[in-house]
Amino acid sequence: MIKRTLYFGNPAYLSTTLDQLVVRLPTIEKNDGLPAGFKKEAAATIPIEDIGVVMLDHQQIIITQALMAKLLDNNAAIITCNPTHHPTGLLLNLEGHSLQSQRFQAQLEATEPLKKQLWQQTIRAKILNQAALLRWRGYETTNMERWANEVKSGDPENMEGRAAAWYWAHIFKGIKAYLPFDEGASANSLSNFVRDPGGLAPNQLLNYTYALLRATMARSLVGSGLLPVMGIFHRNQYNAYCLADDIMEPYRPFADRLVVQLIEENGLAEELTPTIKKKLLVLPALDVCLQGETSPLMVAMQRTSASLAKCFLGETRKVIYPSLEVGT
Repeated sequence: MIKRTLYFGNPAYLSTTLDQLVVRLPTIEKNDGLPAGFKKEAAATIPIEDIGVVMLDHQQIIITQALMAKLLDNNAAIITCNPTHHPTGLLLNLEGHSLQSQRFQAQLEATEPLKKQLWQQTIRAKILNQAALLRWRGYETTNMERWANEVKSGDPENMEGRAAAWYWAHIFKGIKAYLPFDEGASANSLSNFVRDPGGLAPNQLLNYTYALLRATMARSLVGSGLLPVMGIFHRNQYNAYCLADDIMEPYRPFADRLVVQLIEENGLAEELTPTIKKKLLVLPALDVCLQGETSPLMVAMQRTSASLAKCFLGETRKVIYPSLEVGT
């Protein structure tokens, strides 16, 4: 079942009653038993079992320990944002699978050849999805498809980097979008786009969707009994979600397409407004094609992480990744 993604961008008091998430909004009245300034009656209630991701994007949100515990027990991911509204924290369940200890051990004992083969599959799937997105935008992609087929175990020749350079040079090219923060910008400014997390728009849109993608993938990995910190390629000692960053790679083009569509339909915004965030938060519910079947992205991630766990256990040698279908 597809889980809901909840976004809270205003002051709120979040608690739980009878396995429901209860939302209360600010008031000037004081109610006994509640923090000062919040209404006694609920503004909304949502079954906790239906929730997959909760994003907290306001400095005056209060959430109870009881609610956090219930959300985590139901394998929901909780994302917290800093004062500039950028995702900065992620809470996940520590016991996401009944055979977690066994799967941890299998993951930790994975051989280097196996990890290199898994990375080969991952990068090949990523480049093919990037190529599909470029075709959707009207570009010839014979070179991208060739690079995908030339990816070797462990990608020692860095075909990922070669494909990325071509991809980012073209993905926003030709989109006529005025840049609000630069009055002298031409209508074709996005033709000179450079992918840089700290760079100019639409980098902030990509950062936001990737943060949501990362949280959703980390949730799926935990649900499959895997350690999101132990990657097959990423090994940064300061990164607590190396495996999530690895396995989400083929899913990035789906986030990119959402950003492209948003810019084409609404123009390029200077800030991440609540309206824009609401449009981007549909990402986990987007339909993707996995093994010839259509399913929501969040469900596909669960199948991908389950197949990865089977690879670590020696039950299969192939990770299941979605394919971006042109025209869908």
